[in-house]
Amino acid sequence: MRAVLILLPPSEGKAAPAPRRAPADLAALPFDDALGALRRRLVAAVDPALAAAPAAPAAAVYRGVLYQQLDAATLPPAARARARRSLLIASGLWGLVRLGDRIPAYKLPIDARVPGLDGTLAAAWRAPVAAALAAVDHPRQLIVDCRSGGYVAVWRPRHAPRIEVRAFRVHADGRRQVVTHMAKASRGRVARALLTAARAPRSAEDVAQAAAAAGLEVELAARDGGWTLDVLER
Repeated sequence: MRAVLILLPPSEGKAAPAPRRAPADLAALPFDDALGALRRRLVAAVDPALAAAPAAPAAAVYRGVLYQQLDAATLPPAARARARRSLLIASGLWGLVRLGDRIPAYKLPIDARVPGLDGTLAAAWRAPVAAALAAVDHPRQLIVDCRSGGYVAVWRPRHAPRIEVRAFRVHADGRRQVVTHMAKASRGRVARALLTAARAPRSAEDVAQAAAAAGLEVELAARDGGWTLDVLER
């Protein structure tokens, strides 16, 4: 296996970059050949002012609970380098970005309806994102999927094995309850654990071991040709 590819959702909470920051260079965002046309179309349809709005690295713009737990600003240099190689953020407006890509603050959830766009936003991104990720969709690439909801619907690998990261609260009687808000925190902690692991994880077992070494209680199980990694909160 190659080193894992970690997929994150964006956050609803965003911090506005300082007013004097330069705007985003849309052509410099990743996968411009595959995603650029739809990015520009969406910016024009949603808010043309975004093209000139102040921009900052995505790690500074996304401020929700997942990104608080990831705490990208405190990642050591080796972990930051690993993130540049192996972490992508799904976005309703940008399709895919990396932590260091400069973007403005925006509001466009994946279930939004966009004027002039036929069908759903998730459906519009499906083919472009599949084209962008075609090079990693092969059996030797392991996908650690921390996305949720409509972002998962945009793209699922056809050939690369996938680990779905889930979160449960375990009650005293052993009953498990799916958690929503805290699932974001758990996924942020898993992502940080994989980036800061002493050795880059290359298998599902490596992923589970890295999460456990970071203090998380996890269970790895095979499912549908891939795995689930359940983070348990007691």
